[in-house]
Amino acid sequence: MGFGLDDVVAAETCLSHVDGDAGTLVLRGLPLETAVDLGFERVTAHLWDGLVPGISTGDVVARLGAARMSAFDRLPGALAAADGADPVTGLRAMLATLPDETLAADPLVALAAPAVFLGGLMQVRHGASPKVPDPGASHAADFLRMAAACAPTDAAAAALDVYLATIVDHGMNASTFVARVIASTRAGLASSIVGAVGALSGPLHGGAPGPVLDLIDAAAGVDDIDGWLEDKLAGGERLMGFGHRVYRVRDPRADVLKAAVHRLGTPRIAFAERVEAAALAALSQHRPNRRLDTNVEFYTALLLEAVGFDRDAFTAVFAVGRVSGWIAHAAEQQRTGRLVRPGSRYVGPAPDLPAAA
Repeated sequence: MGFGLDDVVAAETCLSHVDGDAGTLVLRGLPLETAVDLGFERVTAHLWDGLVPGISTGDVVARLGAARMSAFDRLPGALAAADGADPVTGLRAMLATLPDETLAADPLVALAAPAVFLGGLMQVRHGASPKVPDPGASHAADFLRMAAACAPTDAAAAALDVYLATIVDHGMNASTFVARVIASTRAGLASSIVGAVGALSGPLHGGAPGPVLDLIDAAAGVDDIDGWLEDKLAGGERLMGFGHRVYRVRDPRADVLKAAVHRLGTPRIAFAERVEAAALAALSQHRPNRRLDTNVEFYTALLLEAVGFDRDAFTAVFAVGRVSGWIAHAAEQQRTGRLVRPGSRYVGPAPDLPAAA
């Protein structure tokens, strides 16, 4: 057994499978590319089918708009809990205000709340009033409208839908594992989601998209990008947006999001691709025995910037999509009826025992 639980099987799941050697992601039997075409609501329904109590396959599409309205009713108290915090900290505090009984009665409120709460938080931080949800809109379009300073374009809403659908679930990552551990204690769904957001806030899990833009911005200010990247690697710096704990080849989500960014036509895409190519070449030279390829964060950063989110909100936006998987995993874990209780190996000092008589 490796440190960090590497290669330890912690659960059996029907929800997603990550093949790091082949560079594939399967979402409940569907290849990533097929699942994304369903859109966020329908891929969520596919994940939840038969797992989340009280929700049928069609309910996610038909009732999610109404769930956003229910979450909006709780927004004033949630905003008071956020108290001017940064987006991730604020979202965590806001989600902690959700009563377990509310989410037990309607898990769709747990799916809707991150979008409504983060949308309201973004409006307030920019000196505006929260926007009332539109129950008839798609989840991505309504979230973007609630969070944006001006009306989003259809293209931006479509791009955000691709993003949310792409990141709904991804195996036993840190935040998902936390959600399952909490669910195994029979704690309420709110506790699982708040715990998952807490894990997501750590820089080794959810903190990379913003720094990707910092890398691209810095690259724009140098004459010799190749030499600059070589110097960074020689100095032991990490290139944000490259390499993954599981994938030994290119992250399949990167290509899905790259295509979405191209459809948006953001002017940064050409230069970003130049930086990507230079970074991949530098990594290949500097670390020839370990392949470090483009991961999901690189094109996540470009997409979320292009549709209008502040870069310090990127991790919180991730939670709006990943909450779908957290809820599914919490439900799946509770069906096992078993408490997650791993063992540990003691490596501390031995006690001082009295000498034998």
